[in-house]
Amino acid sequence: MQLDLIRHIEKGLQQPLPGQQAHNIMAHAARDTRPPVPPSARKASVLALFYPKADNWHIVLIERTSHNPNDRHKGQISFPGGKHDDTDENLEYTALREANEEVGVDANQIKTLGALSKLYIPVSNFNVHPFVGFMEHTPRFIPQESEVADILEVPFHHFTIPKTKQLTDIKISPQITLKGVPYFNIHNRVVWGATAMMMSELIEVVRLSQAHTNS
Repeated sequence: MQLDLIRHIEKGLQQPLPGQQAHNIMAHAARDTRPPVPPSARKASVLALFYPKADNWHIVLIERTSHNPNDRHKGQISFPGGKHDDTDENLEYTALREANEEVGVDANQIKTLGALSKLYIPVSNFNVHPFVGFMEHTPRFIPQESEVADILEVPFHHFTIPKTKQLTDIKISPQITLKGVPYFNIHNRVVWGATAMMMSELIEVVRLSQAHTNS
């Protein structure tokens, strides 16, 4: 498997990040007014993990279980990740530890390429730090039954296909339905919210890096 995409990602993450501009592409209108990150915000990390499969670079997502009453994102599609523990040596370690716990990948076999822009999620009061890494071989995923309902293995290029970006209405509570929410349609699953916003920045990082190389 050629490493061109991985090199573009690593190079792009070393440049100024597109941040909110890229986030806005997949953000609902309700997020136009973004509150400052409060001192009470909890730290969390997620991992966008690339790996080769069937001659394509894939990225792994998880469907969170729906039975955890304390999970404000239950049932949603997300990157592997979770809250930063006081015993974690840093936020990158948190991302790798959570990926190991949730999908069973060996952190020692992952090379971290860099970090995307952090993103505050008001509904859960998490300030999320997304990291990007890759493995040189196809891993055997083992879902954490208490946290993970399903594992989605998606070729990264699917997220760059224009028709994959769609709009839908999402009911977030019995009283509230968000209208016209941008999302990625992946295997008829709805990838929206913070995960879609972080994915949007990752796509933009790759695009800008490729454009710079070709200019």
